[in-house]
Amino acid sequence: MHVVVIVVTLSLILLILLQAKGGGGVGGIFGGGESSGFRTRRGIEQTLFRFTIILAVLFVVISAISAALG
Repeated sequence: MHVVVIVVTLSLILLILLQAKGGGGVGGIFGGGESSGFRTRRGIEQTLFRFTIILAVLFVVISAISAALG
């Protein structure tokens, strides 16, 4: 069970880093890119966003089950 939590956690971290606001994915974290305000997600960006939400919900459910089991 702990291996599943670790895999989901690392995948969630990776997806969040790939979507960093401010442009350029991971490069935006370190000051690269430009701020464009609000905009519509399209294509692969929308898919990554939805997959991130699914992984976040999965992480919460797995963590709750793991805590309940001991």
